[in-house]
Amino acid sequence: MNKILEGQTETISKEFVKTGSCCSSSSSGSKPIFTLSDQAQTVIKSTSGEITFSNRLDHFTARMGVKREQHIVEPGLYRMGTPTKESPVFVSANYTLSFDALRSALKGNDCYILVLETKGINVWCAAGKGTFGTDELIRRIEAVGLNDVISHRTLIVPQLGATGVDAREVRNRSGFKVEFGPVRAADLPEYLKTHKATEEMRRVRFTLQDRIVLIPVEMKNLLIPVLIASVILALVGNYRASAAVIAAAVSGLVLFPTLLPWIPSTDFSTKGFLIGGLAALPFAMDSLYGMTDEKPWLRFGWALAYMLVIPSVSAFLALNFTGSTTFTSVTGVKREIFTYMPKIAWMFGIGIILIIVLTAMKLMRGI
Repeated sequence: MNKILEGQTETISKEFVKTGSCCSSSSSGSKPIFTLSDQAQTVIKSTSGEITFSNRLDHFTARMGVKREQHIVEPGLYRMGTPTKESPVFVSANYTLSFDALRSALKGNDCYILVLETKGINVWCAAGKGTFGTDELIRRIEAVGLNDVISHRTLIVPQLGATGVDAREVRNRSGFKVEFGPVRAADLPEYLKTHKATEEMRRVRFTLQDRIVLIPVEMKNLLIPVLIASVILALVGNYRASAAVIAAAVSGLVLFPTLLPWIPSTDFSTKGFLIGGLAALPFAMDSLYGMTDEKPWLRFGWALAYMLVIPSVSAFLALNFTGSTTFTSVTGVKREIFTYMPKIAWMFGIGIILIIVLTAMKLMRGI
């Protein structure tokens, strides 16, 4: 992508100059305009509320985790319609899904969108990481020369960005007031009528659909390791353990997010242990009562291995989801990591050692 032109220029009267095309994957394809003022050169790129087939394809590949780092919008200032100095300014992350959700919700409105550099991360996650934050917002205001573009001093920031943006500090350092809009971009048309969010607009939801769309990205990262481990165990003749590997992945990647609200406990790791334990139970019972040709201590060893490995894998995968949901806080995530990661590591390590020893004994007996 072309980088935003920022910097000092000689004193020139304000005018608009046509230039080359904007190359954001989510832009409308129209040409950006340059607003030249006394001190700064501002590039205002043009976009629209239309979601094209190319945009939808980008959304699909992003959800699938394909080329994750490429689903980005060029940071800077965008205009929609024919905004004036009094038109509202909305703030967004430079992740295509975030930007496209905002501009599609604002279709038909004349406004500006200030896109922050969040490394292609959505608003909520970027706010937690600090990239959708106070410093970046102030820096971007200065970089685009926003003072010269609009006459008011109000920015509408997504509510989910509140963890990263200190409204008071932004006001003190830039002179701009931060107005936190609704949680969902779809509520903006109604919100703009009064600039007051209802209780429903403030409510953070994490529906079944919201949870399911997270599954493919997480699954993509583990698909190859899971398949390799499963195939290796199948090749050495341990089909039960091979199936257990798949069950562990499915319990953490599919069952956990699907059943999240209904699993007891508030900690994600504990939820993962519970759902993993249920997934491991059939394998443990089959080892105890199905391996009738083996000695009792071997049957018990395999049952214990399954009850250690599957729940620990499921708990670890569940802990990963804390970074993808609105159910947790930064302090809550840190607490879970320090509380549960040592337990997960010990359980998994002991279980894997048991599996290796038991598998080796089985191979030696077959020679």
